[in-house]
Amino acid sequence: MDASLPKLVADYGYLAVFVGTLLEGEAILLLAAYAAHRGYLSLPVVMAVAFFGATLGDQIFFFSGRFFGSGLMRRLPMIRARAERINALLLRYHAALIIGIRFAYGLRIAGPIVIGMSTLRARRFLVFNALGAMIWAPVIAGIGYLFGHALEWLFADLKEYETIGLLALLLLFMLVSGVVHLARARRDSDSHGASREAD
Repeated sequence: MDASLPKLVADYGYLAVFVGTLLEGEAILLLAAYAAHRGYLSLPVVMAVAFFGATLGDQIFFFSGRFFGSGLMRRLPMIRARAERINALLLRYHAALIIGIRFAYGLRIAGPIVIGMSTLRARRFLVFNALGAMIWAPVIAGIGYLFGHALEWLFADLKEYETIGLLALLLLFMLVSGVVHLARARRDSDSHGASREAD
């Protein structure tokens, strides 16, 4: 049995893409797009499934905030720490914030929950949420697909290296995510320190 990573992605297929994109699904979408480049999946279907999964996921988080926001704020410090910043941005740029929040690492889940606790109408959130997913799915999938093209250009027999390629893609994503996370944590720490000094 072929236990390569692309084969595993193909075996789980579009269901894995849908479930993965309900949450912060960049990694699974990158893998699925790379698998599409290798012929295991269809790229348009991957994008469509990612669009529906991402839209539904953020709607679930939005309504979680609307109906259970107070309890979530008490139990999840991550959301509480980001609430003030998200609310400030929501007041000034609510359309751009909703569209772009899925591109902001660390805010994909917290963002819709906090927005759900605001007075923003659910229908308005749905429109901009769907628009954001419509942009996000092709962009992230396109990166994974282009990565496959780049590997094909570098290696004549890509099949021998496809597992290495997928690992490299995951490592690159984890590295970028880690750098972004550390930068955000340092900025949050600096802002909290400044607030304490002001008090």
